[in-house]
Order: sequence, then C-alpha cells, then structure tokens
Amino acid sequence: MVQEPKPIFRAVATSTRPLYQLLRCINFSPRVHVQITEDGIRFAADHARVMQGVAFLDKALFTSYTVNLPEPDDDADTAEVSSFQISLSSFLEVLQIFGAVDVATRAQKAEQDPYRSNIRNYRPDAFSNQTLGISGTCSLVYGETGDPFRVTIEESGVKTTASLSTYLPENPEDIPFDREDLCFKIIMPSRSLLDSLSEILPTAPIKLALTATKTSPYLTLAGRGDLGSSGVDFARGREILETFSIRDRWSQTFKFDFIKSSTEAMRIATKVSLRGDGQGVLSLQFMVDMEGGKRSFLDFRFVPFIAQDEDEDDGDDAAAGSDADNS
Repeated sequence: MVQEPKPIFRAVATSTRPLYQLLRCINFSPRVHVQITEDGIRFAADHARVMQGVAFLDKALFTSYTVNLPEPDDDADTAEVSSFQISLSSFLEVLQIFGAVDVATRAQKAEQDPYRSNIRNYRPDAFSNQTLGISGTCSLVYGETGDPFRVTIEESGVKTTASLSTYLPENPEDIPFDREDLCFKIIMPSRSLLDSLSEILPTAPIKLALTATKTSPYLTLAGRGDLGSSGVDFARGREILETFSIRDRWSQTFKFDFIKSSTEAMRIATKVSLRGDGQGVLSLQFMVDMEGGKRSFLDFRFVPFIAQDEDEDDGDDAAAGSDADNS
C-alpha cells in the first residue's frame, strides 16, 4: 500500500472567528500573498505599492499546526514551496458561510457610519466561542505546490470542504521602513485613533496630515477635503499617549481612504503603535488581545503623497506633499 505524501501544511482550529476577524482587516486587494512558516501563516495585502497590510496568524491560534517544508539541502526552494496567492475575499466568504458571522459582524454591517466607535460594547466578547455559537473544527490544508488551499469545516457530524485556487507567488517587496532612522514612536489605545478619524470624517477628507512634535499638541491629525478641514490634537497624558518618543518634528500627508482601510483593525485592537521614519513612511502596528491570553498583530505601512507623486504624476498631490515637507 502506497502511503500518501504528507501535506506541506495542515492546521486545525476550534473556531473560525479569530481567522475571519483578523483577515478581514486587510481585505483591500484582490489577492493576498500567503507564506507558511514554522511559527504561523503570514497574509500580506498590497495596494499599488503605496499601502500594505499584513496579518500574521500565529500557530497558537490553532489546536494543531503541522508544516512539512523541504530540508535546507533539498533542491526545492523552501520559500517557493511554502508561498502562494489566493483570493482573500473568497477565503473570507468561505469562513463567513461556515459560521463566522456573529453578533459583532452583523452589527458592523448594520451601521451606516463605518467609524462608529461603540465597538467597545462587544469588544470583550469578540473572540468568545459563546458569542460565536460554533462548535466544531476548521481545518486548513495545503497539499503540495500548485494544489488548492482547502478549508474543511466539521460541525455536528457534518463535514463541508471548499477548495480555493492558488496562484504563483509574486513575492511583493515590503514597503521599506527604516527602523534605524525612526523619527517618532507613539503607543496609544486604538479606539482613540478610531474616534479621531470619526471626528474628521464629516468633512469628507481626501487627505490626512499627521504631525508629531516635541511640544504641545504633540500629535495632530488634520483632514482636508472639498467640504473644508478639521483636525484632532492629542495631549501627552499617559492615558492617551502611553508611549511618546520623538527625535525630530515629523509631518506627512496621506490619502485618507488608505488610512481608512485600517479602521477595522482599530475596531478590534487594544493598542496601536504609530511610527514614522526619515523617508516619510508611516507604520501602524495593532495589538489584538484574544481569549486565553493570546495576542495577534496587524501591520500596515503607508507611503506619503510626495512619494506617490513620482509614480502617479499627480500635480495636486505633489503640491500637497511639498507643503507637508516644508511645513
């Protein structure tokens, strides 16, 4: 009897809720790059090289996690074997159909204002099996290079499998962020950042300027659009800015819709770390607390307008970027 080869990857979770909630935060590109590692699965979304989002599903989220990658001396390239692309929207739809929609998801769909910050009403139960109402297992399997990415849900003795097409990995380079040239770092409650965007939203902003300074107001978010402008200043109190470290005054302008793409992460996260480097790239890293004392992280990087203009040749954006640099 011929023994079937072991799959490259197999993982089992008792709930689809954490997977769905984390991956939904980076659902802004048609496909995501998936990389399987010994420590977890990395999903990376990219939009025109000006915005990137990364969700890392740590193996601690799974009750069983097995990876069978080639040995370093094998002919196969480990990175190529363990990497592929899938349609994230299709993956989320599968998880949603199989029971990932809970009270919080339905409430989010019902809200007209995407920045309503009453998420704190249900945040403590966001990853609760009781809230989810699901009993069963979710298995993720990737057999070998080129195989579909299979999702199998078993609930009450019923097994359902969906096979998602995989595509050749493009291995998009990460937006460069120079940690050795860090201009500022601020750690604050993520809901404070979400609430500030909610206050700016009524003016229909097109651009968002973020400024960090050594003196009051320390951190400022200012939106500009056809209907006018509005801004929010943050005091340096520890209850607002838990960590505040700044080397030089830093001010850059970003497309508001790009920053808005990270608001789902702001909804489910506990804290956010804002960092800016010398070339103007903004990094937002969100810490998400889950039941059982586990944590996950979501990372976003944004390129400022002045860097975008070199590719888009947009005169208006170039002017905005120059203003931000000269301010």
